[in-house]
Amino acid sequence: MKVDMAAKAITVTLGEMSSHAERHLASGRYASMSEVMRAGLRALDREEAVLDELVRIRVAEALADPRPLMPLDKAFAQVRASIAKA
Repeated sequence: MKVDMAAKAITVTLGEMSSHAERHLASGRYASMSEVMRAGLRALDREEAVLDELVRIRVAEALADPRPLMPLDKAFAQVRASIAKA
């Protein structure tokens, strides 16, 4: 049996963000608070997709880096030295 999760009612506590949601609803762009929340989730999905792609690119760049590998202790020593100079 397949359950339609899209129709499931949930309760969300927005706290300080409730005024932001109310402002979006009052703008007339959204017909209901549900539409505001769905738009927020779609924006979150887009943001996460961009971040996932950025991580994928950075990992690919790191793997393609032709420089020789550095031992972890040496890398941390360089980071600590850089921090100490700051």
